[in-house]
Formats: sequence, C-alpha cells, structure tokens
Amino acid sequence: MHYSILLLEDDVNLSDTVEEYLTEQGYDVTAVYDGDEAADMLYEKNFDLYLLDVNVPGQNGFELLRHKRGEGGTAPAIYITSLNSVQDLEKGYESGCDDYIRKPFALKELALRIETLLKRGYFHESGEMLRLDGQLAYDLKNNQLYREDTPVNLGNKENRLLQLFLRHRDELLSHERIYDALWEYDEQASESSLRTYIKNLRKHLGKDRIVSVKKLGYRFTSK
Repeated sequence: MHYSILLLEDDVNLSDTVEEYLTEQGYDVTAVYDGDEAADMLYEKNFDLYLLDVNVPGQNGFELLRHKRGEGGTAPAIYITSLNSVQDLEKGYESGCDDYIRKPFALKELALRIETLLKRGYFHESGEMLRLDGQLAYDLKNNQLYREDTPVNLGNKENRLLQLFLRHRDELLSHERIYDALWEYDEQASESSLRTYIKNLRKHLGKDRIVSVKKLGYRFTSK
C-alpha cells in the first residue's frame, strides 16, 4: 500500500520539488496550489497525511486543517511555512497540526518527519511489528499480516480495513466511517461487500476480535 499525501504549496517550484522527491520515496502525492482546491480534494479523497503551507490563496492552511479536524479528519498534518513566531506556532497546533517544518528545509528531514508521523499517527506503536496475539503480528512498514512468520494473503480493502481497526482498537467505528476509509468518492460503498471483508478478516483473526454492534458499526477488540 502506498501512503497518500495531500501537498498544499503555492510556490510551484517548491511544490514540484517536494512532489518529485516524495514520489521517488514511494508516496502517492496529490499537489494543489490554493486552499479552496485543497478543500475540494479533501472532500473527494481520503489521504493518509496532509502537508500544508499556511499562507496560500483561498482559505489558508490553518483554516483548512481546523475545518477538516472539525469534520473528524484524523490524518496527521505537517505545516510547511516560513512563519516562525511563537504565536504562529501556537495557532498552528491549536488548529490541529502534528508537526511544523520551516522553510527552507532539507527534503530528507521532511521525509523523516513524514515517516515518523505516519507510524505514530496510524498505530501509536514503536517498532515495525505490532503483535496481535501469540500467533499473529502486523508488519507496520510493509502493511502485511503474518501468522507465525507466514504472510497472510489479504485483499486490498481487507488490508485497509484491518489497518483502520488497528488504528482505532477498542473504538466503535460506524458503517459510514468505514465506508469513507475504504471506498473513494467515485466508488459505490457496499454493505454486503463490507460484511464479506469482515467475515474474511474474522477467519484470520478469530471471530471474537471484530464485534458487530447492531445498526451502529464494528469494534476491533484488543486482548
């Protein structure tokens, strides 16, 4: 699975440079140049991380992220900006960002910050293997489930669903929230398909690990 990043930067040269570098690192980058275009993209597509300049045409980066957080968006966010006052820093964190990187910056440093946030933002775990029980473990780096060191073959949406459950262990996830995470805006979400993915995951994880809450959603239970 390639992590998807929304890049909001109105400096075309810098945007092209960052986009090219992160693409080479294996990320799926969507570059936009103003806040309103970024808002449209956030509505249309789910992203794993937001990389936002602050002073851009249309709504600024602070406003954009504050609105997204208000809608329940939980993807980690990094501001890329030339602002450097304590007040700006405070305002940025209040709007919901996870990190700041000031211009000019080294691309390698940006990549390290992104990698750190994705691991922390997704699983809040240290290390690359997340142990689920005595037999099962999930490789955070390669997005692969293992049973006693043997890879478990999961379909793309099943794997994404498992990642969602692992990010939100012991939380009740509504059907709508799951639909938003698994299906893109131009795809038709399917309740029957979701039930099939749940059924298949239960075969690997055990039927008691994913609890169905009637008419509300599902909960992945940690043991």
